[in-house]
Amino acid sequence: MPEQNSTTEAPFAGISTQDDYVRTIFGILEGEREADLLLRNLHILDVHSETVYPGTLLVHGQRIIALNPDESVVRYRESFDGQGLYAIPGLIDVHLHFESQLAHPAAFGEAIVPSGTTTVFGETLDFASAAGEEAVEAARALFADHDKLPYRLYAFAPGKKSAPEITEAMLDLDPVIGLGELAHLSYMTGNADDFRKSALGRANAGFVNCHWGVTALSDMLLNYMPAIGVDNNHDVWNEDDIEKSIRYGLNTQIKFGVGSPEVIRTMLRAIVKRRWPAENFQLCADNISVDRVLRQGHIDWVISLAIEMGMPPIQAIKMGTLYAARSFHKDRDLGSLSPGRFADIVLTDSLSKINARYVFKGGKLVAEDHRLLDPVRIDYSILAKEPRPGLGDLRAGQLELKPIELSEDGTRAKVLLFDVYGRGHRKFAQEVWVPFHNGAVVPEYEGERLSRISVVQRYADGDRHVVNGLFKGVAIDGGAVSTFWPAPSAYFVVVGTDSAEMCHNLQQLDGLVGGCVVTASREVTAQLALDFYGVMADMDLRELVAATRSIDDALRKLGHHNEGEPVVNKLLTLFISLDRFGFMK
Repeated sequence: MPEQNSTTEAPFAGISTQDDYVRTIFGILEGEREADLLLRNLHILDVHSETVYPGTLLVHGQRIIALNPDESVVRYRESFDGQGLYAIPGLIDVHLHFESQLAHPAAFGEAIVPSGTTTVFGETLDFASAAGEEAVEAARALFADHDKLPYRLYAFAPGKKSAPEITEAMLDLDPVIGLGELAHLSYMTGNADDFRKSALGRANAGFVNCHWGVTALSDMLLNYMPAIGVDNNHDVWNEDDIEKSIRYGLNTQIKFGVGSPEVIRTMLRAIVKRRWPAENFQLCADNISVDRVLRQGHIDWVISLAIEMGMPPIQAIKMGTLYAARSFHKDRDLGSLSPGRFADIVLTDSLSKINARYVFKGGKLVAEDHRLLDPVRIDYSILAKEPRPGLGDLRAGQLELKPIELSEDGTRAKVLLFDVYGRGHRKFAQEVWVPFHNGAVVPEYEGERLSRISVVQRYADGDRHVVNGLFKGVAIDGGAVSTFWPAPSAYFVVVGTDSAEMCHNLQQLDGLVGGCVVTASREVTAQLALDFYGVMADMDLRELVAATRSIDDALRKLGHHNEGEPVVNKLLTLFISLDRFGFMK
């Protein structure tokens, strides 16, 4: 029986098809018909009783149809020896932004599926915003072949950064299941477009995700989003945020792909320390690079980290499986190894440190020993756009760092300092005092030599909007690196030490749809092109990782030492905060 994607499947639609299906299942269990697959010699994790038992799984039509079937009765076309490994449900990422990975859905699958992720709930906010009037057709093209992916994809219509008409049209697309990420900073102002999008989400009986804004809103306004039916919140950064989120009844998503690596540890420690029931929580990347997934892992890594922080292994696994599925009312299809559920199965040699030896999607073996067996080749080239330059009149002088204020004795200057890890707290952008000598700002703060940064509007109607400051996150001795992001406004960020070099670098990137460029002595030494509306690369996983690593290699030669996420991904996260805190028009 061909797969019926649960995003569109109606339980009682097509009575003749359903009649045929139930008769087939009955026939298989009676030994009269053949099943597709028997997985034997397993130690099965039952997430419902929180026990492990030796057993066998029978699969047909991409779903589990029997536990421990009588092998003297059942017939099957194929069998698989589980070698005594633990069988756990396929792992689920409940919230991520496709464009933040820079990878199209097929390339992203190459990275995540070998680590055990078999389901993704994905946002398309910046993709839709960048596509503008073409957003609906662009989304349709992006998702056209989602059923061919080695993981299950559920998507959301944009809750921000797009017009209500775009949101309404995208809510009708497959595999869209609800309204994506509402932003508290605009939804708290009584904006008519925001009301309209929320109403659309409710009218379509879909799910609604949000940035809840614990640290930014009054206790009274914190009631608004859960009161209108918001289901999930991923805007938590510390113990106090988590406590409020679960008290207000929100499914609270612990994110591990943004901010300082210590943030995820802080949140997991809080859950363990406070003994909050794990059923309140799910796991999500939000934004994470494919390079980091390859080096560190995905949902498997954060489950293992939760166990390291003191959480019982089965509870940690349930945050990435059953509790994730329940948060979207998908537990009839996902999240457990029970009859009727999709046969999305991970075989691991440990429950305390997930090691995905084998990964099945719908009973098909899709990955083995951290390698995707049959990478999907989907042609997304229809999404590629032509560059539209906008910096022809940019001059180096516009990037000069000038004091906001001078001290009375003229030896110190007040300037803006941006922090690449400042997202999520109030230190993203600060006004600080730095030395001022011979009529120029000395780029040094608290004894640390810093690079300069300029935030530059791409398309200007009149005076171009430029914000200059110091930057804590990329430290280079020469040359420059720039990135571009089109949503919700088209802006560049360039980091360097010399205005002329920074200006030249920007003009090179302006010749692309979007991406990242490194220059040294006015020569391009590395670049990454994002041809899909400036937010996504037309590359497979190998090509994309090679391009992002080439950026890091080029910056290393300029004196920068990077850890964690590739520099291009770190820089691109800045645009979220630049928009949130009003540094872009």
